[in-house]
Formats: sequence, structure tokens, C-alpha cells
Amino acid sequence: MKILIADDDPVSRRLLEAKLTKWGYEVIVTCNGKQAWQALQSEDSPRLAIIDWMMPGFDGVELCRKIRERTKEPYTYLILLTSLSREENIVTGMEAGADDYITKPFHTNELKVRLRAGRRIVDLQENLITAREALRAQATHDPLTGLWNHEEIIRILGVELARAQRQGTAITVVMADIDYFKRINDTYGHMAGDAVLRLTAKRMLSRARSYDTIGRYGGEEFLLVLPVRNDGGAFEIAEKFRLNIANGSMDTPEGLIPVTISLGVAVSGKAEQADCDTLIRAADEALYRAKHNGRNCTERAVLDAITTNHEHSEQR
Repeated sequence: MKILIADDDPVSRRLLEAKLTKWGYEVIVTCNGKQAWQALQSEDSPRLAIIDWMMPGFDGVELCRKIRERTKEPYTYLILLTSLSREENIVTGMEAGADDYITKPFHTNELKVRLRAGRRIVDLQENLITAREALRAQATHDPLTGLWNHEEIIRILGVELARAQRQGTAITVVMADIDYFKRINDTYGHMAGDAVLRLTAKRMLSRARSYDTIGRYGGEEFLLVLPVRNDGGAFEIAEKFRLNIANGSMDTPEGLIPVTISLGVAVSGKAEQADCDTLIRAADEALYRAKHNGRNCTERAVLDAITTNHEHSEQR
């Protein structure tokens, strides 16, 4: 584990470094508060820090305050090293954000025990972060395919549409549906059907650009949110997704299964005030036409007509 030393006294610094290295720590040495502050801003900054109270630049108390003002994770456990042993000094240091303190000259065993306590706190927080991220992933991702789940892909669509409308640009929504999926389940079984869903998601992700977003809309349907601003570009990208699925059967536990998808494409630029529901309805109408026209094809939405019909229905 990395540990930072911030101490302007070269003798104390060398003594600390020697002890910590002997105990297996990777030691980062700084000579003043400003150097320590810079070292703690790095991507892989130390999780433990021993900070001298009296230093040029930032003193130890000021450095503790600055560190605690950050909202950045993970947590940095701070041990204040001081020759000030009066109760009011200790209270000042702890109120500034120090987790513990050691008075100079320090005893080796005391330092080792206090560092062990610090490591337990750091490890506990790391475990909590890991558990939190796992819960977040469960709440936002489809467990079968690993894609965004229905609620999250709709939320992402809302965010991207609002951004596009603020910037005067447009986004594309694609509804994709696996052709004859019920037949796959009936013929090969539900385990093979699940494998087809997973492999379809994997092939889609392999074709997606870093700024494309894909979610499982429900059942065998997928919703894609793409920053493509015109019908031609949107249709071309949707076709690439379609061909990537159709080219080559999928290797499932029940053998190779040929799979195709149908897609409906809607671009928000056709109606400046289009909302999420309107875009999804338009893409779904286009998907229905693709199914009606023989499947394994891509159809464009007529978004103006969808929007107009929606407005008329609301007026009625």
C-alpha cells in the first residue's frame, strides 16, 4: 500500500521512510505541504498520509482542511505528526480533518499500531465502495445482457435529447428487435434464447462507437441512442448493426443458430420539440414496418407524421 510522508525535517523524514519501507509500504516522500497536496491530487494517490504539523507552504492543519474539503473518493486516512501535545492542539488538528495523531518523538510500535488501524479503515471504505458500485450496476444494468436496463436507457435518452435541444442539434433513436425470437425459444429452448440475447448484445456493443448507448428495452427488443444528426447517417449506422448480427450464425449451447434483427430509425431533428415518447413511438412504428416488409431490414421513421398524429390525438 502507498503511504505519503510530508515532513520538512530531513532526519525525521529519513527515519520514517526507513521504517515504513521495512514494513512493506510504498513510500511517497514530500518536503512541505504544497508538495504533499500535489501528490494527493494524482490519479493513484496514497490512501494513507503522515503529515507533520509545522511545515513551510501549507502547515499540517491547513493541509488536512484542504484534503477534507475535497469530495473526491477514495478516502485518505490522515495521521498528524506533531510535537504539540496540549489538548487544545490535538483538538485543533482533529477538527481540521486528521484521523489520528502521533507526538514527536514517536515510538515505533505505536506508529505501527496506528497505521494498522488506518489500513483497516481504508480497506473497509474500499469494500463499501465496491459494494455500492455493484448495487449501482445491478440497479442500472440488465442482468442477462449487461446492457443498460429499460429504466436507465430511457433516462439516458432524456438526458441526451435535452442536451441536443439545448445545443440545437439532434440525436437518433433506433429500436431493434430479434426476428422470430419465439421460434428460437420454441425450437432450441430458453437457454439457447438467452444465449442469443447475450450474443446479440455483444455484437451490438462490438459495432458501437464509444459515444453510442445501447439498452435492453424489454424482451428481445433493444433501444439504441446514437449521436447521428441526419437520416442518411443514421440509416447507414443502423444497417451496420443489422449486418453485424446477420453475418454469421451465433454459437449457442444448442449449436449454431442464424439470427437477424429488424430496426426502426428516428432522428429528433425532424421535429424540434420531439420528446422521448414521440421518438420511441416513431422508431417503433418504423420497426413495425421493417417486420411487415419481411424482417432483417431497416426502416426510417416518418417523425413529422408521428408528431402530428400525437398532437391531434391530444387535442381530441
